[in-house]
Amino acid sequence: MSDMPARAEPPRDDTDAVDAVWQSSPPGSLYDYIRVASFSLDGEGRIDQWSARAAEFFGVPAERALGRDPVTAFAPEHVRERAHARLAQILDGREWTGLVPYKDASGRHGLAEVYVMPADRGALCIAVDVATLRQIETDLAASQAVFGQSPMGFVLFDTHLRLIRVNERFAAVFGRAAEEHHGRGPHDFLSRVEADRLSAALRQVLETGEPVLDMPLVGTVPGDPGRRRWSMSLYRLHSSTGRPIGVAGLAMDVTGRQRAEREAAHARRNLALLNEAGSRIGTSLDLETTARELLDVAVPHFCDIASVDLYQALLSGAEDLTGTTDGSGDVRRVAFASSVSDAPVAMAGDDDAGEGPVAVGAVHRYRFSSASARALRTAQPQVIDGDGGPDLGGTLVQSTLVVPMVARDTVLGLVQFSRAKGSEPFVERDRMLAEELASRAAVFIDNARLYRREHERALILQRSLLPPDDPEAAGLDIACRYLPGSMETEVGGDWFDVIELPGHRTALVVGDVMGRGLRAAVAMGELRTAVRTLAMLDLEPAEVLGALDEVAQGLGSPTQGRTRRAKDRRGGIDLSEVYLATCIYVVYDAVTRRCTIANAGHLPPAVVEPGEPPLLLEVPKGVPLGVGGEPFEEIEVELTDGALLALYTDGLVESRNHPLDEGLDAFRDSLAGPPRPLEDICDHVLATLDTAHGEDDIALLMARIRGLPADQVGDWTLEPRPTSVARARELAREQLLSWGLDDLVDTTELLVSELVTNALRHGYGDIRLRLLLDRTLVCEVWDSALVQPRRRRARDTDEGGRGLQLVTMLSESWGSRRTHRGKTVWFELALPGEESTAVGPSVDELLSMF
Repeated sequence: MSDMPARAEPPRDDTDAVDAVWQSSPPGSLYDYIRVASFSLDGEGRIDQWSARAAEFFGVPAERALGRDPVTAFAPEHVRERAHARLAQILDGREWTGLVPYKDASGRHGLAEVYVMPADRGALCIAVDVATLRQIETDLAASQAVFGQSPMGFVLFDTHLRLIRVNERFAAVFGRAAEEHHGRGPHDFLSRVEADRLSAALRQVLETGEPVLDMPLVGTVPGDPGRRRWSMSLYRLHSSTGRPIGVAGLAMDVTGRQRAEREAAHARRNLALLNEAGSRIGTSLDLETTARELLDVAVPHFCDIASVDLYQALLSGAEDLTGTTDGSGDVRRVAFASSVSDAPVAMAGDDDAGEGPVAVGAVHRYRFSSASARALRTAQPQVIDGDGGPDLGGTLVQSTLVVPMVARDTVLGLVQFSRAKGSEPFVERDRMLAEELASRAAVFIDNARLYRREHERALILQRSLLPPDDPEAAGLDIACRYLPGSMETEVGGDWFDVIELPGHRTALVVGDVMGRGLRAAVAMGELRTAVRTLAMLDLEPAEVLGALDEVAQGLGSPTQGRTRRAKDRRGGIDLSEVYLATCIYVVYDAVTRRCTIANAGHLPPAVVEPGEPPLLLEVPKGVPLGVGGEPFEEIEVELTDGALLALYTDGLVESRNHPLDEGLDAFRDSLAGPPRPLEDICDHVLATLDTAHGEDDIALLMARIRGLPADQVGDWTLEPRPTSVARARELAREQLLSWGLDDLVDTTELLVSELVTNALRHGYGDIRLRLLLDRTLVCEVWDSALVQPRRRRARDTDEGGRGLQLVTMLSESWGSRRTHRGKTVWFELALPGEESTAVGPSVDELLSMF
């Protein structure tokens, strides 16, 4: 007979079954494992047959055992008497089972359980090792515990991939009794794909012996429509000789664990998204940029398509967001992002207008009954899943979250998060994350809105405080530039001004309040207003800066200068309560082409004389405004016709990239070259220097000297006697006729007569009469008295006191100023054909004076 192969096919019919029965079992059978030995006794109780396994089991060869009395040969002396009695009973036909000590061929002692069965002539004896039996009992008990009590599924497959046995847990999951699974294959309880995967793994384990650990399987179970997930480990089973006899499988239901893992992964993803949102959203104070930053975070990590719509009223800067209470207001799409389509995609409610997807920048309105309008109206998010009709958007979208953007109890707009078909629909945790993202973005958008509103106000304030783009002045060509340090703020503390003074003189001012932003702009406005007020008093430049320093000291303190001076006396100066500023003040006289300059800690002006290299004027440095304690000095410089004077702030020449001296040298070099128009020079300077660093504001004021020609100036000295009044009228008439100003002769004669008469009555010394012709006609009368004229209303009985009233009525403007040797009284008349701001006196007004 031949041995049965290790993986023999099952018998196909009865003949095959008979043939298979008479084949010898392969090595490693159960009998080898439990160590079974047999021998027989003859009728007299002698051993007449002794098997090879008996010789191995008891350690006695057959030649020593045959023919001997087993009791005398193998039993210890103290049990021989009892053993002979048992042997007699066996020979009489009684069965016996008992324990017999032995020592095998290797010298190991043990106990054998011997089963003796009487026969016709003698008895048949079968011996089994007791230790092996106890081990088998233990293994069976463990196997029974595994198959009956284990919470995990346990299965045994044979070499044909059929189930041999399953435990109760596996049977309960798949809805059958354990014995009913016998003979079933993987395709009987799993889907085709999963069954193929399991079958392939079983074959691999059988062929290689390498276990397969934690193989994932997915399937359904009876009575539960949900998908279940298992983790299965496979191990090959062997006989005692190492022959593969099947595969054991241990399956664990990991559906709950994987659900928890997915929830943890979603939580980690959400935290990562929120962390990214915190670092990426709100990097600028621009509404559109903030909206785009929100979508950059959300797409594609949270959704596939997203858009942001903001109220049009909010974007236009309106104080009242019309339409926010019922969601009917116009909204503008400010941002859109998609990871599934390059073309625009219709979002929820986009088809209300019947024109398809809404483009970025387009203004539209949501239908009142739409989910988007409800979100705007109720400030509550709306979830649109499945067949949402027009609310769901295009055919590409499967699920949409419409989340209102609310900040400070105000609805600013909404953001739509959409997932394309094939993606997971939104769940509750997604809604919460979407609300958090929208809320964070809404705060930054509202901050940007408030900043834009305040910034526009500050910008209007600052622009209103700066002179016009083309200021005019007598004897000067002027060009100016102002660049904010940051294009986002556009508000700073730099300023320049051009102030026309009497006598065809002009004050040029450039200042820089330390700091930037609205606070610096407000301080600049206050200082500029103070400069204009002080300039109209016609004070000397040093006096103007001295008075301006007192103003600056009181700007930061509600108690003005008193508190500051008290702190100075105590030595407790607190500069945090003081606005500090630098300023340079230049007064230019178009007749003499002289510039009187006073400086308060500002950079020196640059001068370019015709045919000469540019240079920086040496002017007294002075201390910044607001420091106090030091007087200001002034110098006087005479410039030639065609010379260029440049005033500027430190932002033009100072940068952290280079020292100040290098910036000043570069500025001088940029002014060199052939003569060019002032506007071109300004553009060339800004293009040549590093003006794009954004570290500080830049103010640049350039003036080209154009002195009044000698033939436009009439200057005479009159003796202090009554006949000088007529002489003054005569000189004025002749000069005006030579200038072709016949229409102004009568008025000028009358007013000159009044001013010279006052100089004779209230002054002393020689009288100086000067007529200046430029854009207007200016008449000045100089005397040596310091008392300023004061206009008063004459009573009916007064014989005089009406001269200044006539000057006021007939001139464009008039005034007086102190000089080094007395005072100057002046009036100004508009030239014929020029638009006059003065209203001529009526006959009644003239008669009322007398």
